Amino acid sequence: MKTSLVVAAVVAVVLILAGSLYVALPALLGTTASTTPGGASASVSVSASASGTVRSSSSSASSVSSTSEEDWTTYHADNARTGYVQVANFTAVKQGWTSPALDGIVFTEPLVYQGDVFVATENNSVYALNSGTGAVVWRTNLGPPVQAGTLPCGNIGPVTGITGTPVIDPSTGTIYVVAYTGGHHMLDALKTSTGAVVFERSASPPGFNDTTQQQRTALTLANGMVYFEYGGLAGDCNLYHGWVVGIPASGTGAMASYEVPTQNEGGIWAPSGASVDSAGDVYVASGNGASTSTYDHGDSVIKLSPSLTELQYFAPTNWARLNQDDTDISSLGPAFVGPDTIFQIGKEGVGYLLNSSQLGGIGGQEFSAQVCNESFGGSAFAAPYIYVPCIEGLYILKLNPGNFTTKVEISGFNSASPIVTGGVVWTIDTNTATLYGLSATTGHQVYAFNLGSVEHFTTPSAGDGQLFVSAANQVESFVLG
Repeated sequence: MKTSLVVAAVVAVVLILAGSLYVALPALLGTTASTTPGGASASVSVSASASGTVRSSSSSASSVSSTSEEDWTTYHADNARTGYVQVANFTAVKQGWTSPALDGIVFTEPLVYQGDVFVATENNSVYALNSGTGAVVWRTNLGPPVQAGTLPCGNIGPVTGITGTPVIDPSTGTIYVVAYTGGHHMLDALKTSTGAVVFERSASPPGFNDTTQQQRTALTLANGMVYFEYGGLAGDCNLYHGWVVGIPASGTGAMASYEVPTQNEGGIWAPSGASVDSAGDVYVASGNGASTSTYDHGDSVIKLSPSLTELQYFAPTNWARLNQDDTDISSLGPAFVGPDTIFQIGKEGVGYLLNSSQLGGIGGQEFSAQVCNESFGGSAFAAPYIYVPCIEGLYILKLNPGNFTTKVEISGFNSASPIVTGGVVWTIDTNTATLYGLSATTGHQVYAFNLGSVEHFTTPSAGDGQLFVSAANQVESFVLG
C-alpha cells in the first residue's frame, strides 16, 4: 500500500529586495542589455526577418492565501496554450528565492494558485511551495517511481514518475497528476490546501501497454473531464500507440479514450498537451505512424469531441515521408492563435495555420511556411505575435489575415517553450541553462539569468507578480518589480 508523506514547511527564504539584481528596460528604447546573477554577460543574436481508491494525507502548514488574481493553473496559462498573461509593465526583475532541494528532477511547468507554487517530481512527489518564500508548504508522495532500467528504452532516469504538467481546478481546489508507479499509470487528485489525496484511479485505457507508453503531455481540464495523452518512450521501442484519455474530474464515472488508428506508434507526446476550443472540442497532434503508403493518422492534428470521438483531422501532404523519417509534427502541441485558428509546427520546422472548424484533411491547411529547423515544446501567443521555440533560437512570427510572416529571428541558442508577460517574452536556453527576457516586439535582450541546470522541455510560468522556473530539482523565482 502506498504512503502519502507530507512534510511541514522547514525553511523560509527571505526576499532581499535591496541589493537584488536590477536591470532596466533599454530594449524598449531600441538598445540591449543583459545581466546574470554573477555579473557575467550573455548575448543572443537578433535579426528581423470507474471509482477511485481514496487515500489521505495531512499537513502541518496550511496554504497561504494570495491577494493576487494572477493564478497560473494549467500549462501555458489557458486551454488555448497561449502562454500569455496580461500584467502591468514592469521596469525591473529581481532574483527572488530558490526552493529547498526537492526529491527528484522536475519536468513539469510550475503552477500558481492562491499563493502557492505547485510542482511534481520524477520521484512521484507533488509539492506546494509558498510563493513568497519558496518554503515547502506540503509534500505528498504517490508511490515509488519506476526504475528506468526496467524499461525497454527511454531518456528519463534513473527513475520515472510524474512527467506531465499537472492541472488545477480552481472551483474545487484540486490538483490532478498522472503518476507512474508499480508499473502502472495512475490519475491522482489532491487538495491544493493540504496535499490530501481525494481519489486515485487507473489512468490506463483498455488494451494499453503500461511498459512501453509514456505520459509526457500536460493535463487539460475541460468539460468536467481531465484529459491527458500518451506516446512512446524515447527510442520508439516495441509496440505503442498514441492515446488520448479523459477521466471525470469528480473521480467517478466511465473513462473516455481515443487510440490513434495506426498499426504502431503515432505517439502524442508534446509537453504542451491538448488544446480546447470554446465548444469543448479537444485538439492533439500525433507523431510518426508505421505506414508509408496508406494514411494512418500519423503526423496529424486530430480534433476530438468532448467524449473523444474523432471529428476531423489534418495532415501535411508529405505525411508518408514524415512517418518514414520520424519527423514528428507532434513535437509541439496545437495552440490557438485566434478563435478559430490553430498554429502547428514540429520537427520539420514548417509552421501551419489551420481552421479549427474545418481542419481540411490531407493538405488542408490555410497557410504554411518554413519557420526554422526544428521546434519542440509549446508556443506562445500575444496578438498579433506567435512565439516559436526552435533548436537554433526563438522566432517571432506576425500573424496576418490568412498567413504569418517572420518578424524577428533571435538566433544562437536552443529555445525552450516561451511565455509572455508585460511586454517581455521569456524563454530558456536549454544548452546553457540561461533564462532570457526579450522584448516581445523587437526581440532585443533585456534580461538574462543563469539557472545552473534545467531539463530539456522546461518552461517558465508567471503569477503573484513573479516568474517561476523549474531548474533540475529546485524551483527559482524572479520578482517582477
